[in-house]
Amino acid sequence: MTRRTSPLLLTILVGSCQGFQMAQVFKSFQPVKVPTQSGGKKAELLDSISFTNNGKSAAPETQLNVLDIVRSMEVKSPPSPNLLSDPKEAQILDGVWYLHYTSPSDPSLIDAGETDDNFPNAWKPQKAEEKIETKQFNAKGSVSAAGINVDTSNRVVKQIINVQESVVFNEIDLDFGKVQVGGPFRKSDNIPNRAVVSFQTCNITLNSGFTLNLGFLFDILSLVRGSKDSGWLETTYIDSNMRIGRGNKGTMFVLTRNSEDVKP
Repeated sequence: MTRRTSPLLLTILVGSCQGFQMAQVFKSFQPVKVPTQSGGKKAELLDSISFTNNGKSAAPETQLNVLDIVRSMEVKSPPSPNLLSDPKEAQILDGVWYLHYTSPSDPSLIDAGETDDNFPNAWKPQKAEEKIETKQFNAKGSVSAAGINVDTSNRVVKQIINVQESVVFNEIDLDFGKVQVGGPFRKSDNIPNRAVVSFQTCNITLNSGFTLNLGFLFDILSLVRGSKDSGWLETTYIDSNMRIGRGNKGTMFVLTRNSEDVKP
C-alpha cells in the first residue's frame, strides 16, 4: 500500500530541499593527512559547541564565544587558496563531513545587545553577491529554505564533497525518513575557496521505503531566478579532521570527520 503524504508535509519538504545542502554517500575517500592546528583552540571549540543541539540551544554568550574561537582559528591558519583547484590539496576537502553546529556569522545578529563596533575583526564576506541572494537570517541550529526554517538540532547531518567531480551532496535523517539534496558546484571567480552550488537532485525517502524525486523543482526555480546557481559555501578553516565554513545566508558552520566529536 502506498503511503500518502499530506500537502503541508510536501510543502515543508520542498522548502527544505531549496535551502539546505544535503548528501548522498557515493564514494569512499582517503583525506590527506596534514598537521592540525597546535594548541587548545580546536578542543575548546568542540567543548563549546557540545550540548547545544547543533547550535539551537546555544546561549548568546556561547554563540559569541564560539565565533571568537572560530575567528582566531581562521586568522591563524587560513586554508590554502588551491583547495578547489589543486587535486592533491583537494584531498583534504574530499569526503564525508558531519555538521555539528550552525549559527549566524555576524555577531551583531546574535541577541546579546552587541553591535558591529564591538567586533572590528569579525568575518565579513567579500563579494558576497555571486548573483545569489545573500539576505541573512538568524540561523541557530537550523537552516533557511525559502522562508521555512528547517530544524537540524539532534539530527545527524552529513555533507559529502567530491572536488574532482565538482559535486556536493548533503543528507539529513528526519523523523519521517531521509532527505538528500545535491548538485554540481564551480569555483567562484571572486573567492578561491568559495564553491558556488547548483542544486539538481532532491530525493526524499520515507520510512515506508517510498521515494519522492523532486529534483525537477530546481529547474523551475532556476528559470524563475534566471540562474542555476543556488548558493555558495566558503571554507575558512580546514585540517584533516575539522572544517569551518561560511554560507551565503550568513551562516557559520562547524563540521568534523567523526560524528561523535561533539556531544549532543
